Amino acid sequence: MDAVTLILILTLLCVAFVATGVYVSVKAVGAAKRGVDRKITQARRTVEDTALRAKSFGQVGVAGELAQLRLSLRTSMKATQEALSAGVAEDASLSESLGLFERLSAHGHELDDDLKRLEREPDRARVAERLPDLRERTERVTHAADSLRWAARDRAQRFANDDLATLSAQIEVESGALRHWATGPDADASWSAAADTAAADTAGAAGGAGGAAGRRAESGDAARRAASGPEAITARDPHRQTTYPWQKTARPEGTV
Repeated sequence: MDAVTLILILTLLCVAFVATGVYVSVKAVGAAKRGVDRKITQARRTVEDTALRAKSFGQVGVAGELAQLRLSLRTSMKATQEALSAGVAEDASLSESLGLFERLSAHGHELDDDLKRLEREPDRARVAERLPDLRERTERVTHAADSLRWAARDRAQRFANDDLATLSAQIEVESGALRHWATGPDADASWSAAADTAAADTAGAAGGAGGAAGRRAESGDAARRAASGPEAITARDPHRQTTYPWQKTARPEGTV
């Protein structure tokens, strides 16, 4: 590789690094600018809401009612926007509701601008004449926003209740399975093992020690039943009947 090719490659690498650095810097500056703008907008909105709240309580007449209408409109629209934006991430069907809210926001911004202009209007008599119409428009917009917000909340609550009901039913089934020690397969197996052991001990004792061995077998059988827990409610196997020393041995036919 000659020196010219090496220099060309190094130059291209430097240009690529510089271009990448410029791109990253522009993106970072843009993100920072959007963050600052968002914070400025939120701060301006907070200041305006605080001022409107103070006007609605501190002023009477037309000015106080205009401030109250603007505050009611902004509070309802902001709450609905936050509810829909938070819910659409979990429920995609709310995207259509969010689109309707964006259309409603256009009417809300227009109404808020009208109310803001009338706050600076010196002719209070003309403003008082328009108050009924402004009040009706505000009620229509806020009612529509409240309907969307509460519908989204009711939908989320319904999904949460359905999920809780399903989870509760599954927990009840699992709890019943965990408590099924007296009539389940494990209990039947424990009872069968205890019966087999008792039958074997009794059969061995009948050919040897007689009554004393039978009493020991009976005591051992009772102890095993007490240790194995409550008796399973199952039918006894006629081929596994436990014999006791007081039972007479059946004589074969033809014996005198």
